[in-house]
Amino acid sequence: MSAGAAAAASERTAPQGAGRREANKAANRAAILGSARTVFTEMGYGAATVRDIVRPTGLATGTFYNYFPDKESVFHELVGEIVAEARGRVRAARQEAADPVSFIADAFHAYFSYVSEEPGTAAFLRRNVGTIRAYFGDPAIGAGVSELQEDLDAAVDAGVLPPHDTGLMAPMMIGAGLEIGFRILDDPGIGADDAVAFLREVYVGAYERLGRA
Repeated sequence: MSAGAAAAASERTAPQGAGRREANKAANRAAILGSARTVFTEMGYGAATVRDIVRPTGLATGTFYNYFPDKESVFHELVGEIVAEARGRVRAARQEAADPVSFIADAFHAYFSYVSEEPGTAAFLRRNVGTIRAYFGDPAIGAGVSELQEDLDAAVDAGVLPPHDTGLMAPMMIGAGLEIGFRILDDPGIGADDAVAFLREVYVGAYERLGRA
């Protein structure tokens, strides 16, 4: 093979080799996250170790540290994925609302249904409620408050909601949703529909009073 042909072959195979390496890294990372979700669900965050997470993947324990510095970072990412999914579902419900009742009820129902009825998610959250409470100050939660305030402002501008202090209402709604979500996880006797009905009365009643002010 001439030098030119060899160089051309090298150029063709190098990106392919790099692509395989990246695919392998992505697969390893996904395997660690998938195993961690199962382990945290079965054992709980406090009892689980890095070895417990790595063992089902077939990877070496040292390989874990190529992707995550500790088990907390894995747990944080899993919680972040759940929060992001919940935010997306809730925001979609809010943005389709045409009146205060649907703005409140549909959004809360989207959230409570996701955290309590999605089998894998509900089991993971229920097993780790105490640890997840520590994430109240997480940036993902703060982003959820900002998104809600944006949607409240848009609903006010569109005439869906009466004018009010959205900067106060947003964190109040997020806090109520999180706490009641935890109650639903702790107590199987509390259903998503019951929680939504309660919050609908609280917030829709408040908006009706604001509308008359």
